[in-house]
Amino acid sequence: MDPAHIKQLIESGLDGARARVRGDDGVHFEADVVCAAFSGKLPLARHRMVYATLGERMGGEIHALSLNTWTPEEARGRGLDPAGSS
Repeated sequence: MDPAHIKQLIESGLDGARARVRGDDGVHFEADVVCAAFSGKLPLARHRMVYATLGERMGGEIHALSLNTWTPEEARGRGLDPAGSS
Protein backbone atom coordinates (compact mmCIF):
# COMPACT_ATOMS: atom_id res chain seq x y z
CA MET A 1 0.00 0.00 0.00
CA ASP A 2 1.14 3.52 -0.77
CA PRO A 3 1.66 6.02 2.12
CA ALA A 4 -0.17 8.68 0.07
CA HIS A 5 -3.25 6.45 -0.08
CA ILE A 6 -3.19 5.91 3.69
CA LYS A 7 -2.86 9.69 4.18
CA GLN A 8 -5.90 10.23 1.96
CA LEU A 9 -7.96 7.63 3.86
CA ILE A 10 -7.11 9.15 7.24
CA GLU A 11 -7.76 12.73 6.12
CA SER A 12 -11.04 11.85 4.43
CA GLY A 13 -12.18 9.76 7.40
CA LEU A 14 -11.42 12.31 10.12
CA ASP A 15 -12.94 15.71 9.49
CA GLY A 16 -10.25 18.38 9.41
CA ALA A 17 -7.39 15.94 10.03
CA ARG A 18 -3.93 16.43 8.58
CA ALA A 19 -1.65 13.42 8.29
CA ARG A 20 1.93 12.68 7.36
CA VAL A 21 2.52 9.01 6.55
CA ARG A 22 5.84 7.26 5.97
CA GLY A 23 6.68 3.68 5.05
CA ASP A 24 9.15 2.10 2.68
CA ASP A 25 8.12 -1.55 2.51
CA GLY A 26 4.42 -1.23 1.70
CA VAL A 27 3.15 -2.91 4.90
CA HIS A 28 4.80 -1.10 7.87
CA PHE A 29 3.97 2.58 8.31
CA GLU A 30 4.39 5.53 10.65
CA ALA A 31 1.85 8.35 10.76
CA ASP A 32 1.63 11.72 12.47
CA VAL A 33 -1.99 12.85 12.64
CA VAL A 34 -3.24 16.25 13.80
CA CYS A 35 -6.98 16.56 14.36
CA ALA A 36 -9.16 18.79 16.53
CA ALA A 37 -11.48 15.82 17.17
CA PHE A 38 -8.72 14.30 19.35
CA SER A 39 -9.35 16.96 21.98
CA GLY A 40 -10.18 15.41 25.36
CA LYS A 41 -9.46 11.87 24.17
CA LEU A 42 -6.83 9.51 25.51
CA PRO A 43 -4.20 8.12 23.11
CA LEU A 44 -5.95 4.75 22.75
CA ALA A 45 -9.20 6.42 21.70
CA ARG A 46 -7.32 8.61 19.23
CA HIS A 47 -5.60 5.58 17.71
CA ARG A 48 -8.93 3.78 17.39
CA MET A 49 -10.32 6.78 15.53
CA VAL A 50 -7.45 6.59 13.04
CA TYR A 51 -7.72 2.80 12.71
CA ALA A 52 -11.43 3.17 11.96
CA THR A 53 -10.57 5.26 8.89
CA LEU A 54 -8.51 2.34 7.57
CA GLY A 55 -11.05 -0.40 8.29
CA GLU A 56 -10.16 -3.93 7.25
CA ARG A 57 -6.86 -2.77 5.78
CA MET A 58 -5.44 -2.87 9.32
CA GLY A 59 -3.91 -6.28 9.89
CA GLY A 60 -4.16 -7.02 6.18
CA GLU A 61 -2.69 -4.62 3.64
CA ILE A 62 -1.34 -2.58 6.54
CA HIS A 63 0.61 -4.95 8.78
CA ALA A 64 1.68 -2.29 11.30
CA LEU A 65 0.98 1.38 11.84
CA SER A 66 2.87 3.42 14.42
CA LEU A 67 0.91 6.55 15.35
CA ASN A 68 1.56 9.95 16.84
CA THR A 69 -1.70 11.81 17.39
CA TRP A 70 -2.09 15.44 18.42
CA THR A 71 -4.68 18.15 18.59
CA PRO A 72 -3.70 21.32 16.69
CA GLU A 73 -2.81 22.97 20.02
CA GLU A 74 -0.57 20.04 21.04
CA ALA A 75 1.11 20.09 17.64
CA ARG A 76 1.87 23.81 17.98
CA GLY A 77 3.22 23.19 21.48
CA ARG A 78 5.67 20.68 20.01
CA GLY A 79 6.75 23.11 17.33
CA LEU A 80 4.92 21.18 14.60
CA ASP A 81 2.84 22.64 11.82
CA PRO A 82 -0.80 21.84 12.73
CA ALA A 83 -1.72 22.35 9.08
CA GLY A 84 0.15 19.11 8.44
CA SER A 85 2.26 20.22 5.53
CA SER A 86 4.27 17.20 4.48
